[in-house]
Amino acid sequence: MPHSASSRSIEFHNMNLGVVHVLLDRVDPAGLADELHKMLGGRPDTFDQEPVILDFSALETRESIDWNGLLSLLRRYRLQPIGVCGLADETYLAGARRIGLAVLDGASAPVEKHSPPRATVPLATTGEISGAATASGSMTNTLYIERFVRSGQQIYAQGSDLVLLAGISPGSEVIADGNIHCFGPLAGRALAGARGDTNARIIATCFGPELVAIAGVYRTFERGVPASIAGQAVVVRMKSSAKNQSIVIEPLQIN
Repeated sequence: MPHSASSRSIEFHNMNLGVVHVLLDRVDPAGLADELHKMLGGRPDTFDQEPVILDFSALETRESIDWNGLLSLLRRYRLQPIGVCGLADETYLAGARRIGLAVLDGASAPVEKHSPPRATVPLATTGEISGAATASGSMTNTLYIERFVRSGQQIYAQGSDLVLLAGISPGSEVIADGNIHCFGPLAGRALAGARGDTNARIIATCFGPELVAIAGVYRTFERGVPASIAGQAVVVRMKSSAKNQSIVIEPLQIN
């Protein structure tokens, strides 16, 4: 039966699609596997089949790229590569096209403005979020969430602090460009300072997350939260030194 004028077999619509931006300064799958294991604690379920743009603009040496090995590694962490950018050499571009990846013009990935910041996973320097850093104290708004954040749900406070009045369950994720305050159970993943604010904090009254992060520096709890802080009121912050950055979790005196 022929289609009417208003019924089409194919239509095109714009979508706001969160894309994971993976910035690479090395391409050997073995070395990247070690970095991913340290960054994500070996958890294969950190991501949930998010599309990925591979950005090679930070790659200084033009060594051969094991495309199949690289894609296999990312897919192991439930990431789906769809395109590349930052590659000028036609030999590399031909390899990317050969395995079905789109080639994007320009030296950096076109990250959607309103995409969740968890879509930025910089492998070039573990612990640094790619993009402009947000100055401490620049957050002028606060997003309040009164309902309980359930498994599979994600909340993103863009350009603001995030206040959770009921808590979050395992399998959920909350992200804020500023600080995160949780007044109920914190049992999922919490990422503060998502645009690079190293002075951001995560403050929780009942601590028990799967993962916490400040400005891209992660700490996972695949073996459980230490008994000394489990279920306690804590503040999570970043500690920086000349050599590295690390996550510090300290008891919070609320009485």
